[in-house]
Amino acid sequence: MERMDIFAGQLAALGEAGRLRSLAPRLGRDFSSNDYLGLAGDPDIARAVAEAVVRGVPAGSGGSRLLRGNHPEHEALEDKAARFFGSETALYFSSGFAANMALFATLPQSGDLVVADELVHASAHEGLRRSRAEHRFASHNDADAFADIVAEWRSAGGRGRVWLAFETVYSMEGDVGPIDDLAAIARAEDGWLLIDEAHATGVFGPGGRGLAAHLDGAGNVVSLHTCGKGLGVEGALVCAPRIIVDFLVNRARSFIFSTAPSPLMAVAAGAALDRCARGDDLRARLDALRDHAGALLGARFGLPAPASQIIPFVLGDERRAMAAAGALRAAGFDVRGIRPPTVPDDTSRLRISLTLNVGTHDVDDLAEALAAVLECVPA
Repeated sequence: MERMDIFAGQLAALGEAGRLRSLAPRLGRDFSSNDYLGLAGDPDIARAVAEAVVRGVPAGSGGSRLLRGNHPEHEALEDKAARFFGSETALYFSSGFAANMALFATLPQSGDLVVADELVHASAHEGLRRSRAEHRFASHNDADAFADIVAEWRSAGGRGRVWLAFETVYSMEGDVGPIDDLAAIARAEDGWLLIDEAHATGVFGPGGRGLAAHLDGAGNVVSLHTCGKGLGVEGALVCAPRIIVDFLVNRARSFIFSTAPSPLMAVAAGAALDRCARGDDLRARLDALRDHAGALLGARFGLPAPASQIIPFVLGDERRAMAAAGALRAAGFDVRGIRPPTVPDDTSRLRISLTLNVGTHDVDDLAEALAAVLECVPA
């Protein structure tokens, strides 16, 4: 009973601080999901899965990939992903979190240095806690800060490999990383790039291959393409030179000791890549929706033009942000409030996510509702 009191006390403290989380149903118009292209309900993907069921592809894998869980559909997806993204090979993980944690915990070695953007995903932080390498964080989107950290480390005697880690689109800011500047630093250092394309895959680049598509296939690039956002399904694909994938298969604990993803989900991910490849129409619609939302929200609320489909509306105070989000959901708009520790203190916000599950009229309605809510929610 005393042990339960420990949990209850911590939950009570979160509640008093206004930071107690709970699961909420999907209600109202979608301005919160990562289903950017609306592929979660795509009929072509559903058809591919249904046909796979008919031909006997199982729902469960039966074990880890290194035991009996390795199914031909996993390997077919990895072959397709390597061709699609232009890498030597690919490895399918059950989730982006598992994949990202594996990359940071496994690849950098003792004596190496990882320099990561301060706003990288929580999964990267978890991996870095388990890494043998030193790690430091650079100011957000500041390539000079990356270079300065590397130079300082070298001057202090650092002789190992340098790994530069960043995202191409940031999940809470919606801005774009300095891709080519960081690639230049990596080349100068004979270092590696760990590129997280989670929020760019499907949405940006030729055929939806991401903002760093021009770097995929390089000998010093490891890129992560999650399947549960723009691709609308589940899992994650690490695209890299074969030696890196072989090393992950042998050393990445979250891969080795996890039950393999459903072979049916591998089929779904492959179908999503096919739909993405011929998805210029979807990307054009999303671009138009972003332009419309950017112009409207900029005119009404002074927000800067969005760089991506993610629009942060920073309110500062976390209680105000959560109250505004609750009022919007009550009005029929699924907008979620984001507060610390997910974002820094005093930057609590509404995260407005644009997807093809809504249209321009929904954006117009959201702007009206948002204006009304902000008048009622005290600053």
